[in-house]
Parts: sequence; C-alpha cells; structure tokens
Amino acid sequence: MSSIQTELVFDAEMEESYNDELTEECPSLYIEMQEENKKRVLHAQDLYSPGSGDICTKYLTMSKSSILLHPYISYPAILDPGIMSALKESEEKLSFANDGQDLYLEICKEMNQSPVKSFHRSLLTNTVDLRFYCVNAFGVRPMTISLQWNKTVTILNLTDNFLNEDACFHLGEMLIYNNTLLELDLTGCRIGPNGAKRIFLGLLMNRGLRLLNLNRNLIGDVGIEYLAEKVSLGIDLEHICLSHNNITGRSLNSLAKAFNIYNNTFTHVDLSWNKLFAPECGTIDLLKQFGENNRLEELNLSWNSLNGSRIGNAMKNIIKSKNIRVLNLSHNRLSGEAIKYIVTALNKAKNIVTLNLSYNSITTEDAFNVLQKIKLKSVKVKNILMDDVFVDNKFLQLLDEVKKSKDYNIVVTYGRVVGSYQPIEPDMRDIVLNRVEFLTKRRKKSYIDIAIVAMNLLKENSAIMTSKNFTVAMSRAGASLDKDLVEEIINSFPGPKSAKSKTINLENLVDFITRKWPNRNLPPIPQPPE
Repeated sequence: MSSIQTELVFDAEMEESYNDELTEECPSLYIEMQEENKKRVLHAQDLYSPGSGDICTKYLTMSKSSILLHPYISYPAILDPGIMSALKESEEKLSFANDGQDLYLEICKEMNQSPVKSFHRSLLTNTVDLRFYCVNAFGVRPMTISLQWNKTVTILNLTDNFLNEDACFHLGEMLIYNNTLLELDLTGCRIGPNGAKRIFLGLLMNRGLRLLNLNRNLIGDVGIEYLAEKVSLGIDLEHICLSHNNITGRSLNSLAKAFNIYNNTFTHVDLSWNKLFAPECGTIDLLKQFGENNRLEELNLSWNSLNGSRIGNAMKNIIKSKNIRVLNLSHNRLSGEAIKYIVTALNKAKNIVTLNLSYNSITTEDAFNVLQKIKLKSVKVKNILMDDVFVDNKFLQLLDEVKKSKDYNIVVTYGRVVGSYQPIEPDMRDIVLNRVEFLTKRRKKSYIDIAIVAMNLLKENSAIMTSKNFTVAMSRAGASLDKDLVEEIINSFPGPKSAKSKTINLENLVDFITRKWPNRNLPPIPQPPE
C-alpha cells in the first residue's frame, strides 16, 4: 500500500497562554470532536477484518440438569416479588385506640426513645402529673402526639421541666387537635418568648383549654405581644397565670388594645411579681379594660410597686365590676388618694368577697377610713386584709362596732396597734420588801423574819402607826435597817395624813406580805392546861 505525502504550506505558531485565554473567554467557539473508532477507519480502508462471524463452540450450549439452554433463548420470567403491588396499592394504615397508649409506645420505638411509664399509665386517667420529672425535651413529641386524640386526660402538669422551643412547638400542635384538655401547667419551664409564641399558635384552634399557667417562664414583654396578637384574633382561655415573667407596663398597652378588638373572656388573671409600675400608662389602659370585663372574678396584682391616684382611680372601675370576687393588691405602695378611690367604690361592689390591701403604705387614718366605709350597710365585702398595717385605738373601737352591725362574720386583719402603749412601772412595795428580806437574811445568826414582825405589830397595836413608833418597834424587834429604808416602807404603805408626822397602814402592809409570802404565818398560841 502506497503512503500519501502532504506538503506543508504554512505553520502558524500560537502561544499556549493565548489559546487558554481564548478558550476561557469564548468556550462556545471550541467544540470537542469525538474520537473516531480506529477499527472502523481501518475497516473503511480495507486494512482490518473483524473475522469470519462464527461463534466459538464452547458458547453454543450450556447444560443444567437435563435441560439444554441456548444463550440466545430467554430465561423463564421471574415471579413478581411484590414490586407491582407496592407501586399500585397504598400501604395499610395502622390504627390505634383513642387512649393513645399503643400510639405512644410505637412513636417511642420509631424515635428510639425510652417510654415514660408514669405517662403511659396516666393516659387512662384524667391527670398527667410530671412535675419535677426531668422530662427530656426530645421526648415531648411522642407525648403530645399520643394526647392529640385522647379523651380522658383533662390536666397536664409539666412544672419545672425546662422545655425548649421544639417541645413548645409540639405542645402547640397538640392544642390544635385536643379539645379535651382543660388545664396546662408549665410553671418554671423557662420557655421564654419564642416558646410562648409556639404555644399561643395552638390556642387559636383550641376550644377546650380553660387554664394556662405560665408562671416563672421569663416570657417578658415580647411574649405578651405574642399573646395580645392571639387575643385580638379570639381565644377561649378563662384562667391565665403570668407571675414572675418580667413584664412591664410597656407591653400591657398592646394587650389592652387586643381586648378592645375582641371581647375579654378572662375570669382569673394573675400578674403578680412583675414590673407593672413603669410605664404607668400601659397598666392603666389594661386596668380600664379589666373594669369593662363583666366576666372577671379574680385579679392578682400583688408585688408590682403600684402607687398613685391614677392607679387607684383605675382600680375603682374594677371593684365596680359585675362579677369580681377577689382583688389582691398586697405588697404595693398604695396610700392616700389611691386608697380613697378604692374605698369610695366599695358601696357599689355587690359581689366582692375579699379585698387584700396587706403590706401597703397605708397610714392609720387610711385604715380608719376603710373601716368607716365597711360599716355602711350597702357594703357587702366579707374579708378586708390589711396585714402589717398600723392601726390606733379608734380603729379598734370602730372594728367592734362594725362586727356588731353586720349580720355575717366579717374578717378584718391588721398589723400593730400604735399610740396605746403604756409602760408598766415597777411596784415599789415589792422592791422595798425584797430589800428588807435580803438584809435580814444576810445575818444567819440573828435572822429576823420581817413578815412575822409586821404581823405581831398589827396584833399588838392598832392598824395605824406613826413613823416614829414604827421605827422604834422595828429596832426593838432586832431589824437593824437604815432610816432611809424604813422611810421607804412607810411611803409604800402610807396611812392617813397627819400634820405632825407620817403614818403607816399596818393592815395594808400585812395584806401585801400575806399575798407575797402566803406560807408565812404567826405560830399558834399555846393553849393553857386544863
């Protein structure tokens, strides 16, 4: 075969760097050519032959038992192992009882979680009590899923279990489906504002929950903003506890606006141990909304440093509320004008039972004014608590009159009574006789009993004796006493006044001695022989 010769006309040399740059800038100008099959090229030039086309004899037949199988014959079809049914038919759904016990165990198995036996048993009762149980936040999911369709549990208590946001999310999901649960207690779970947000999401669809306890959860003003958002859309809660949550008056303004949009359905509200004193405007707006709520029965505003006449004026509307029964204003700084506003509203309070004003800056005059108002027949309050509030004697006298005028047992508590303390002076008679007793007993050899001496003087003399004769009689009896001490005895048991000298009343002296030393008596008089 002859070789083909080519003549070189022009050889253009280009730098490699230029080719690379051009390739990067315009990649679409360069098309990669596929490599040609070398055997095909050679076969086209009659330079390659693939062979005769015969098959090797060792591939002709294969034997298995007595069946001869040809390699070009199809193998028998394999039976369907279940692929078509898996593709065309839906899986069978597992069904569980409404109590949620089997569902709880199944989900714990899927999540590789150890089931809580106490929770599993409580699913058949009305209360799930897991207080201080150190529940794992990851284990809350199977609990909430098993409670979604449960019809027996009405109280869920998770006090002090430190739940994270994921656990709060599952609790909110559970509230969407569960309308049997009546009370949810999350005291001390430290859920924070984000956890509260996820729980509040489930309240919109829930129509069964009546009590939500979020005490000691540090939800702050941000959490109250989330609550106000859900209140404006409408929730059916009746009893809410928000104590120890670092809430200020700033966020209460938004909650008051939410109550203005949607009817306030709360019957029990606990806002104690917060910072409602600043700013004051938000707190006043919320108190006005509470005053317009005819369903409110109990309000706790203790430990908030509330003070001022504006706060008292807002409290007046709450006391006039239709169903208010308990108003707790203890441990604040109410006094003066604020107390006057509260007192003036008592005659229009028809159902109030307990008014707690303990540990406030109430003066004795304020306490007296409160009691004067209670004395009216139109006031039906039964318990007025004013612990640690100082009162005076006028208050005590008026309190007796109030108790007599009321046809029911009224309870009024107060602190210390001021202005009635009278110091008790020491009894000089007792002091003088003790001194005489000591001096006469000091000499054991010449011991003289002053009680026997005084009884003998009364027996031998009259009841009244001059100071001179008494001094001489004491010295004759052997009682060596100072003149000053004898004079003090005469002054302690004085007789009738005389222009010439002092006198002593021996009867009074002997009477005091017999009461002081009842075991001392004169020896019996010997009887004459018969």
